[in-house]
Amino acid sequence: MAAHTLLMSTSARLRDRRVTLERRATASKAVRTSLVSLAGLVGGPVTNQSGEEVGRVVDVVARLYGPEPYPPVTGLILRIGRRRTFLPADAVGKFQAGHVRLRTARVDLRDFARRPGEVLLAKDVLDHQLVDVDGVQVTRAADLYLAPLVDQVVLVGVDVSLPTLLRRLGPRRWQARPTPERVLDWQAVAPFAEQATEGPPEVRLRASRTALHRLRPADLADILEDLGRAERQQLLGWLEPEQAADALEEMEPAELENLLREAKPEHAARLVDEMEPDEATDALRDLTGEEREALLTRMPKGEAAELRRLLTHREGTAGGAMTTLLVTAHRDATVADMRALLAEQVEHRTEVDAVAVVDDEGRVLCDIPLFDLAVAEDTAPVADLVTWRAQFGPPVTVQADTPLSDAADQLVAARASSLLVVDDGDRPLGRILADDLLDALLPERGRLHFRRFLQ
Repeated sequence: MAAHTLLMSTSARLRDRRVTLERRATASKAVRTSLVSLAGLVGGPVTNQSGEEVGRVVDVVARLYGPEPYPPVTGLILRIGRRRTFLPADAVGKFQAGHVRLRTARVDLRDFARRPGEVLLAKDVLDHQLVDVDGVQVTRAADLYLAPLVDQVVLVGVDVSLPTLLRRLGPRRWQARPTPERVLDWQAVAPFAEQATEGPPEVRLRASRTALHRLRPADLADILEDLGRAERQQLLGWLEPEQAADALEEMEPAELENLLREAKPEHAARLVDEMEPDEATDALRDLTGEEREALLTRMPKGEAAELRRLLTHREGTAGGAMTTLLVTAHRDATVADMRALLAEQVEHRTEVDAVAVVDDEGRVLCDIPLFDLAVAEDTAPVADLVTWRAQFGPPVTVQADTPLSDAADQLVAARASSLLVVDDGDRPLGRILADDLLDALLPERGRLHFRRFLQ
């Protein structure tokens, strides 16, 4: 039954993804055959109904950060003699390969004033970094494609291919020729042009999250590592603090160190505060004492005090690699009580794999794996589970100053996925997870970025 349910849910996700792809504009043959190259338009002539040239295209203005799935073109920047002026989109009759034809012989030319959400496509987006969400990679826009869609001209896609860059270096007749073989649909793109617009932040945020919310933390980490300084700080600003912290935990230590130094101290402090305690401690250790203190003083006092305690443990020891996130219970509780405690920690589910049972003095009696809780009856007393687990011997614990290599030996011997770290009185201080041991013992391995490996 469980396998069948999993298969059905997987099929549903694939079906939803296929429907989404089919709804994208660039999947339409009519749209693909009507693409107009932005690179070919720039510098091209603008003619009136009589075919007389009235100016040259300098740039195309689009409302990039708006509610529409495809940014509509709102006008053109023209060069007429030595003057640059703005032509509203409603004066344009047709966008063609390499030139623009006007709707009327008389045009209303205005001085250009950027409105909220607008960008200049050639200046602000073309040749700039963007995120290909489907391919999970950072790339650059070699060309942008416009197309008529629902009675208006919109930005429908981005060309990221090398041949397109070469095409733009060739003769003028080549530059206007679209090459749609490597077109990314605009809905699969997160652009970085925030510095070029004064649009409402919440609008920019909504437009960008539409594409980015599908990415896993490891994917976001890859992207953050590949972005330039300004772009990755912008991306961090788009993400919810919890989502950003999850991505930071997957980054290479050197890249994370650079990112925290680049960010404003207030923002960096908030990001570190959202990270799991053990990951935050590792990140702070890589900073100088002055940089570390600058972040700690900007955190809530309780969280800062906890991180300072963790920093007192030497690197390479159990205390230096443990997380202080613990779920504990007493013998007189029930399994239902323990499940309620776990439900409160749902956002930290990757950091919790067992519940420590302690006596009235806070000493460890038992460490109950989540599987044992999953198969137990809600009404079962925790004391019964403690008695049942006793047949496997006492819980495996280590001291805070235990070398990580020794802790790894004990973890393997116990065939467990984590170890409790205790003080001299056998009271739990924290927990070391198996993946944290691997990261600490094999730093030269780095994070496993399967996307890069496959590329």
